Amino acid sequence: MSSLLTNSTAMTALQTLRSVGSQLSTTQNRISTGQRVATASDNAAYWSIATSMRADNAALSAVSDSLGLSAATVDTEYTALTTVIGDKDSGLTKLQSLLVQAKTAGIDRTKIQADVTQIQQQMKSTANAATFNGINWLSTTTGTTPTSFSLVSSYSRVGGTPTIGSITVTTANYTLYSTTQTGILDTVAGSASVDTINISALTDSAADQTTLDGYIAQVTTAINSVAASAANLGAVKNRISTNTEFVKSLMDSVDRGVGQLVDADMNAESTRLAALQVQQQLGVQALSIANNSSQSILSLFR
Repeated sequence: MSSLLTNSTAMTALQTLRSVGSQLSTTQNRISTGQRVATASDNAAYWSIATSMRADNAALSAVSDSLGLSAATVDTEYTALTTVIGDKDSGLTKLQSLLVQAKTAGIDRTKIQADVTQIQQQMKSTANAATFNGINWLSTTTGTTPTSFSLVSSYSRVGGTPTIGSITVTTANYTLYSTTQTGILDTVAGSASVDTINISALTDSAADQTTLDGYIAQVTTAINSVAASAANLGAVKNRISTNTEFVKSLMDSVDRGVGQLVDADMNAESTRLAALQVQQQLGVQALSIANNSSQSILSLFR
């Protein structure tokens, strides 16, 4: 029947237009934000998962920064150790060759000692300079330098329990000089340490030759110890480098995972936007037609 008070056609058209308007608003919001789940009301489960994963990624970013700091520290100490080992012209290697040269009968050991002293001073200077961010593992102070350092290497979370992995570095393994003279180069063996060897007063006597043999053996042992420390630190350096690449890859994976949960498909959204705009226009026209239909009632009273 025709009713003046109730226009069911207009009501249906208006309801449809409201629905289209709501969908159009949702689509426009997805296009503007680039996300189909931007708030908890969009999808509570996905939003919660994405929020936790973003928090994990922030923690991984902090781990990446920490690994960069650790890499710089380890690289500083490693460089100093390899410098102390030296080559034929410097470091322990040169010191060993000088002591072997000092075994020659009639040689001027005072002049050789001048070179030995310079090498000793240079090695100590190198160890003292091996400081990064206030940390020095080669020249330590008892009671001030920690006995070990923990280098943050990883972060993981199972359920609600986070786990932070670390690489533990024992300072004593790399100490060349210490205030208590317990380092590789200042520990006294026999009558002197590598740092205090002095051959200027030695002669060609059998006793002095034996002393020289002891010094040579002492330096050789020091070379092996420092080389072992450098090798150990090199392994730590490689592990940090590997962890750094893994953390970066893991962060990328987490970003992709979050994207799959909450990112909008812009191809689909642009298609949906065009369709909804057409529906909106048709809805407006349908509502206009429905509103005009009531005027036909006037013809019944002419």
